[in-house]
Amino acid sequence: MPISRRALAAAAVTALVLPLSACGSGGDGGGTTDASGKVEGDITFQTWNLRANFKDYFEGLIADFEKKYPGTHVKWVDQPAEGYADKISADAAGGTLPDVVNVSPDLVAPLAKAGLAMDLDKAAAKYKAEYLPGAWAGHQVPGMTGTYAFPWYLNTGPLFYNKTLFKKAGLDPNKPPKTYDELFTDALQMADKTGGKVATLANVPTIEDFGRYGVPLMDKAGTGFTFNDAKGVELLTKYKQLYDAKALDPQALTATPESSGKKFLTGAVAMNPGSALDLDNFKKQAPNLYKNIGITDQITSTGHVNMYVMGLMVNAKTKHTPTAIAFAHYVTDAEHQMSFAKKVAIFPSTAGSLDDPYFTKEDGTDETRVRIAAAKSLKDAVNYTPVLFSDQMKTALRNEVAKALQGKQSPKAALDNAVKACDQLLKQQG
Repeated sequence: MPISRRALAAAAVTALVLPLSACGSGGDGGGTTDASGKVEGDITFQTWNLRANFKDYFEGLIADFEKKYPGTHVKWVDQPAEGYADKISADAAGGTLPDVVNVSPDLVAPLAKAGLAMDLDKAAAKYKAEYLPGAWAGHQVPGMTGTYAFPWYLNTGPLFYNKTLFKKAGLDPNKPPKTYDELFTDALQMADKTGGKVATLANVPTIEDFGRYGVPLMDKAGTGFTFNDAKGVELLTKYKQLYDAKALDPQALTATPESSGKKFLTGAVAMNPGSALDLDNFKKQAPNLYKNIGITDQITSTGHVNMYVMGLMVNAKTKHTPTAIAFAHYVTDAEHQMSFAKKVAIFPSTAGSLDDPYFTKEDGTDETRVRIAAAKSLKDAVNYTPVLFSDQMKTALRNEVAKALQGKQSPKAALDNAVKACDQLLKQQG
């Protein structure tokens, strides 16, 4: 798939509902979780819109694997981003799912429930310590024991802030807010000092905000959502205060990443998430902003930022378990993740890799500034988005949040309604 922080964010909420016929499918009686046998035979490896930009990388990777394990053959298929979830669903139902599949956590959840994703806690436990704990946990499914994909590449993004606006509002430009409490205090001061002309934020709270605030999002059994508890109501109540004070941009209810970015570019908003690509844009279009740009971590009251994680799932019905597991591990081991990270703006999920000078040593470039800031925060990051939280659920939450901010209903009622809608959608997932 296209690898960018925003693309990963979008991927993390793609809805996939497998047909009931997928349960137990796979044909030929299925495979085994015993990975101790000889690595040999033919397997199929499916990626998500990567061939166009990384053909040489993957062909070289496969050739090296086949050389290391004589008697193996890896057939690489790459699917377009458009309709990827539908393609996986159709393959699952028809028993034609590839042996190793590029997935995001939400895509793996229904496959795991259908018995089609191999439990790596059983089949590949010896590799667990090679990965960051938060990344390994990224493909675990509420209500089920086990881990259902190798963590592959990670992404996150720092927060940009306008030092000039902070200074004008009497805030320390070298001490941006780190927690939500600090953010709310600074944002109200910013709005007060500018007469409501400068908002600090341009986006309404998302499920990740509730997670970073410390709100429990879902019960452990995976049977219902819980973000309407007292802490969740507290967060939305504070956002309502920001909205009323114009500390939250009035157009936040309909904001897109593009519109939020433009608000930040023009100085109407003081803080906004971004990437190295945005820095380059500031340099060209807003040189004064660029000279006074601050880079800080995502706001979090838990001490852990949000990560987006991609993985490689092993088909539980594969006829060549040792080979499929060996290959999925090979692609995601420290050496190969590091080589991939140097070709594109992603981060390895392997333990220790983020200590490499590539992620720690400044060289004066904007790209490196952002890469170092993001890598530092990823070491103990978590994937806050529940793997069962679909795109429809995201829309339901956003709609109810909008009503609360506009004063059409209380924050408590809004979150109660959102949870009710999301629980109903969860039941429809089976």
